[in-house]
Amino acid sequence: MATLRDILDERVREADSHLVEKLDNNRVRCYSCGHCCPIPDGQPGVCKVRFNRGGTLYVPWGYVGGVQCDPIEKKPFFHAYPGALAYSFGMLGCDLHCAYCQNWVTSQALRDPNAVSPPLEATPELLVQDALAQGAKVLVSTYNEPLITSEWAVAVFRAAREAGLLTAFVSNGNGTPQVLEYLRPWIDLYKVDLKSFDDHHYRQLGGRIQPILDTIRRLHAMGIWLEIVTLLIPGFNDSNDELRRLTEFLVSVSPDLPWHVTAFHKDYKMTSPEDTRAEDLLRAAAIGREAGLRYVYAGNLPGRVGNLEDTHCRQCGETLIRRYGYMIEEYRLRPEGSCSACHTALPGRWSRQFDGQIASRPFLPRQRAQLVRILTRQ
Repeated sequence: MATLRDILDERVREADSHLVEKLDNNRVRCYSCGHCCPIPDGQPGVCKVRFNRGGTLYVPWGYVGGVQCDPIEKKPFFHAYPGALAYSFGMLGCDLHCAYCQNWVTSQALRDPNAVSPPLEATPELLVQDALAQGAKVLVSTYNEPLITSEWAVAVFRAAREAGLLTAFVSNGNGTPQVLEYLRPWIDLYKVDLKSFDDHHYRQLGGRIQPILDTIRRLHAMGIWLEIVTLLIPGFNDSNDELRRLTEFLVSVSPDLPWHVTAFHKDYKMTSPEDTRAEDLLRAAAIGREAGLRYVYAGNLPGRVGNLEDTHCRQCGETLIRRYGYMIEEYRLRPEGSCSACHTALPGRWSRQFDGQIASRPFLPRQRAQLVRILTRQ
């Protein structure tokens, strides 16, 4: 059997011209992520999946690392089509190497020999057919870093749009102006993990903070619906000062940006900090509200964070969407997306009516499409 590297090197396509620049000596510069790697002939970029062969940049194509059906609230999107089913797919590889990654089996597959995730052969049409068969409303590129596989995502999203589906990225936000313009016509929703507000911390994860901040500003200016998540890690990014600076930055972009502060649990290589407590989430949420954010949520600890799972009207305080975990327990938005009590508009992307909820927890596709597992050896 071929190695995973052999398999992936054969499932490629030439990079889109918007995302590559030819340099001297057969080098190329890749613009799919904020590293903007100048890649020598015969070498991959930092992500390990985009590589230079003979002065041409090749990129991942024709497979997925896995698929799953998720409540849209899991992504998390709280201000976009509540209760909708999100058909989630990913590839392999990442441009960061977070020690606490919860999707490390796919994201670190080419860096860590313990990360074993045999890919499945796929086509855009097959993924869309499967999403429709499950009753999904949104197709989401997630699990690995979708920016480094943007060409594949756009191919899938083209097919999704033709079928009437919405599209989304769940991303670390380490983008470039080039890749965001490339994605712009094909993407409806975008979630950014703002992992810290300290450049030193970002360098520990393998990146820099500035491209992430620039991406957040640019996505909002583009009009793509944007929600922000910060995984609160004790001793890493949970100081009052850092949280204050982070949330003040978000307010400077827009006080209407939903901010989800979520609980860390020991995973992958990060096993020393204690799991995040409910009181830590409540403290972070209070800092966000004091900074001026209007929609602050606390996640991963259902029933332990008061009303921070719910969406309220910023004007009159009416509870408009009541949640427990990913479950929608009550929905009281008017058809145009405004408060049922005072008619104040709620920022977001809304259906004319609540269509119910297919699932309140993730599940593997039922009677899923014939995605063929590619046999590999590590």
